[in-house]
Amino acid sequence: MCEPSGNDSAIVHASEMVDGDETIHGNEMVVHDNVMIDGNEMVQENDMVHGSGDMVQGSEMTHGNEIIQVNDMIQADELVNGDKMADGNELVGVEVTPPTASRRRRKKSVVWEHFTIEEMPGGGSRASCNLCKQTFAYSSGSKISGTSHLKRHITLASCPVLKNEDRKLALPLATVMDNDGEGAAERPAKRRYRSTGYANATFDQDRTCSNLTKMIILHDYTLHIVEDRAFTAFIKSLQPRFRMVDVDTIEGQVHAVYQKEKENLMHVFNSMPGRIGLTVGLWTTSQTLGYISLAAQFIDTEWRVHRRMVNFMMVSSPHSENALSEAITTSLTDWNMKDKLFTITLDNDRSSHDIYSANLRDSLSKKNNLMLKGQLFVVRCYAHILNAVAQDAVASVHGVIYHIRESIKFIKASSVHEEKFAEIALQLEIPRAKTLCLDVTTQWNTTYLMLLAALDYRQVFATLEICDGNYNEAPSAEDWKKVEAACNYLNLLYDSAHNIMAAANPTSNIFFHEAWKLQSELSNAIAHEDPVFRSIAKTMHERFDKYWKDCNLVLAIAVVMDPRFKMKLVEFSYSKIHGVEAAKYVKVVDDAVRELYNEYVAQVEVNRYENSAAVTPPNGDRHLDFDIYLSEIATSQPLKSEIDQYLEEALMPRIPEFDILEWWKLNTLKFPTLSKMARDVLAIPMSMVSNGSSIFSAAATGNRMLDDYRSSLRPDTVEALFCAKDWLQTTALIGCP
Repeated sequence: MCEPSGNDSAIVHASEMVDGDETIHGNEMVVHDNVMIDGNEMVQENDMVHGSGDMVQGSEMTHGNEIIQVNDMIQADELVNGDKMADGNELVGVEVTPPTASRRRRKKSVVWEHFTIEEMPGGGSRASCNLCKQTFAYSSGSKISGTSHLKRHITLASCPVLKNEDRKLALPLATVMDNDGEGAAERPAKRRYRSTGYANATFDQDRTCSNLTKMIILHDYTLHIVEDRAFTAFIKSLQPRFRMVDVDTIEGQVHAVYQKEKENLMHVFNSMPGRIGLTVGLWTTSQTLGYISLAAQFIDTEWRVHRRMVNFMMVSSPHSENALSEAITTSLTDWNMKDKLFTITLDNDRSSHDIYSANLRDSLSKKNNLMLKGQLFVVRCYAHILNAVAQDAVASVHGVIYHIRESIKFIKASSVHEEKFAEIALQLEIPRAKTLCLDVTTQWNTTYLMLLAALDYRQVFATLEICDGNYNEAPSAEDWKKVEAACNYLNLLYDSAHNIMAAANPTSNIFFHEAWKLQSELSNAIAHEDPVFRSIAKTMHERFDKYWKDCNLVLAIAVVMDPRFKMKLVEFSYSKIHGVEAAKYVKVVDDAVRELYNEYVAQVEVNRYENSAAVTPPNGDRHLDFDIYLSEIATSQPLKSEIDQYLEEALMPRIPEFDILEWWKLNTLKFPTLSKMARDVLAIPMSMVSNGSSIFSAAATGNRMLDDYRSSLRPDTVEALFCAKDWLQTTALIGCP
């Protein structure tokens, strides 16, 4: 630095250097974070600045780990020595005047966002943490303690509130360490930054590459993003040491993630106590090829519902007779689950013929005797039938919908039109409870909401057509009656869909409540006195009635497994649907429940015999005569079966917080065999749409389109991307550093 002058007004004297909260006098030598100050010398990292009046040559000087341009004017908080300042590459003599109080106003440190100064009764003041209320020394008379200990309290998460809330603050280095005030040269922040654990964090190329791969999988990014110049530049700015991989490497990483997660899922399947229900979805491409997605739903040992994608397979002819059978057989073999298949859920356009074709049943393991002679084997997707019936209702008023869409477009096209529309509504005293909006044609719920809002303003549309010669799209009175009828039935479907999506656990028992109500309402609607209502209801009922006939048995068996309803709800609902003939339909369900239970009893006995045969009792069984005696008693005085005991017990209260899976978990010891049956039945996927997803979109329940990019990838890579995404999302196995 420059030689010291005799001017006492210099900010920093040759004999005194301010370093953070410490002062170094005379010729004392202090070694601190590679900084050494010795008399007239100051060593920073590998550079030395002498106090002989010379400045480091050139236009740069090294400060810590940063390059500081000497061309920049040294500010008041930088080190100034004597009456010289650096300007460009030469020294310019300046008179340094003592800073006045107004010019030397201290900047408020960020630390005071977390502390408050409190005056003490005996004099002096202390700093109180705003979170934990601990107090720390601040000032005693004219002596100020500084802020370093306050910063450590926040940045090192010493504050117990920060620890409890896991809110460890990583305050910006420059803000926390260099903002205490002008004219005060803070010590290099290297020590404190290292203590937070970030400065010396170990970089791991493999771990970073793995996290990049999972990001690509989870967010459906293209594999070629690793070649995108903007993306690679962004990564380099974050971590220059990371070596960006090529497309082939990232594709290999995708397969590695897929294989690892598949092994984890295979272990889950091997330890699974019950059976699985498969859902089958079809995907089309812009080419002639197609894909079949298979997902398995099951209940684990802790009585929690899971759904995992197991295969995403390319098939040359997805709609061919044997395509599904071959895909399902391959998947069951691949996952070693031939003896665990319980049901298969399809959309409502698929015929059961292609399931039974190619001898799928014969290809299954002999141990996998399909329950109830296959009566429960094929299940139709409830979400798909809702969408199909809703589309029938929308199609019945297609012409009116066109006029309503055009009317809303006309009103929304100009603020003048909107104001005129609102003025007419006000004059007619029509409350503006609903907002006019256009629908999304692929989502019938938005069409329903559009029609529902338009109904409230039917008089406004008619008046607007009279007042404005440019508007001529107002529906007629007959059109509005059709809209009213369609909305009446769409409301039933809309409420049913929301009830399904709102369920915390997508167990099969919840679907019976929705299905029987729809069947009852539509059955009654076909006898409506108004021909417009009757016509729309007839079309909807024809489609839903076919679903009811195919699936009411499996739906009813599922609700019988609900201890709040059992057979009682079946008896009640069938009386509403079938009237005087209800008894014979109730008997079908009762017989099926008991027959299914007996099949589980038989399986338990077989397993018990096999297990006992494998163990030879030492020195014979001394209680053999006792066992014979017990069997004789059981023959003469038969005990009630689990199914009889269960059905005869009083119904459980219908409380909102009732958890059916928790109930069966707690009653497993009481109903050991029946609980096995309940586990499998409640795990049946009645809908192909996973829990938490919208069932209103046609893409969610029908044939979905695979984009051109993924269609261009190898089939095994497509499968790895789709399956790994599902597994990472559902199992939360992402490793974060």
